[in-house]
Amino acid sequence: MDSTPEGVNLGKSLLVPSVQELARQPITNIPPRYIRADDDRPIVVFDGASTPPVPVIDLQRLLHEDPMNFELEKLHSACKEWGFFQIVNHGVNAFLLEKFKTEIGDFFKLPYEEKKKLWQQPDNLQGFGQLFVVSEEQKLDWSDMFYITILPINLRRNSLFEALPPQLRRTELYITVVMSSMLIFTICCRETLEAYSLEAKNLAMTILTQMAKALGMKTEEMTQLFNDGMQSMRMNYYPPCPEPDIAIGLTPHSDACALTILYQLNNTEGLQIRKDGKWVPVKPLEAAFLVNIGGIMEIISNGVYKSIEHRAIVNSAKERLSVATFYSSKLDSQLGPASSLISPQNPPVFQRTTVELYYKEYFARKLNGKSFLDLMKIKNVKCDSSGSF
Repeated sequence: MDSTPEGVNLGKSLLVPSVQELARQPITNIPPRYIRADDDRPIVVFDGASTPPVPVIDLQRLLHEDPMNFELEKLHSACKEWGFFQIVNHGVNAFLLEKFKTEIGDFFKLPYEEKKKLWQQPDNLQGFGQLFVVSEEQKLDWSDMFYITILPINLRRNSLFEALPPQLRRTELYITVVMSSMLIFTICCRETLEAYSLEAKNLAMTILTQMAKALGMKTEEMTQLFNDGMQSMRMNYYPPCPEPDIAIGLTPHSDACALTILYQLNNTEGLQIRKDGKWVPVKPLEAAFLVNIGGIMEIISNGVYKSIEHRAIVNSAKERLSVATFYSSKLDSQLGPASSLISPQNPPVFQRTTVELYYKEYFARKLNGKSFLDLMKIKNVKCDSSGSF
């Protein structure tokens, strides 16, 4: 595994200017490098009346021992047909979510000079910047992001955590009286980030366990793959754009991980998914997470579950903030269809590789729909997409 005291390094991305700083200027036209070709512009073609909303899964119902397995069947269908679902009654602490939302908002309000201390390095994609930038001629997204690997701890780039500026190390005091004694708890942004990441990991493991049941996969096989798995976060800031019709906030792509858990920090819409060849806007539910299938889960399920293309558009009036948490199997593990799903009647559709090599090849390319996952397929083998339930 390519890890050091500075953590894992899965690749690099060319350094680019801050879009947030560019948007602060009184500009009416965006620079040419952000202007998309006509066939890559955010035109939405769909019939809102005939397009059903993204499925909603109630986690408490899912965990309830229902003999009819209605919610489990609903999850299975969402993963096969949509690749996306919103999850409610997830049990993540509401106070923690509000605190996390506030601190991420403050994070993007840091002075530019402070942010530069957290900028990507030429040889490492973690930090502020953009991902998947492989050439100086490449079109850029109208967004800034902060990308960081959180778990397991030995994969962290410690210098990035330690470089948090004084504004983010400020202490908030919470006083609790217990048996007439005053206990003072200090919680900083870094600790909030870690608390949120742990909640996201627990939620991901719960969902993955239920997916194993729905697929007819051995639960212990899923647990072995994902216990102590790799978790990264991408914090996204989409500033208002003076020409939103010719720009893109995030290039169309499918995620490489197993599961992505998206936390929308404000009420500005922008996420769209490709459904039946059309771009469909997603309206996040209050107090819900949006979960989507990534390439690793499509591979493990042998193509039964689908990672779906999605993108982000921008607008001229409002900023949009979100945090995507990516959960993956162990970095040093083998990646391929789950052995408990393979049989002579259901041969493997995808090649086997290591998770680390898979990620390095993924980050070495610019985003282009599902083209990378297509390279993982074994030629001349058709997937049985019916799944088992």
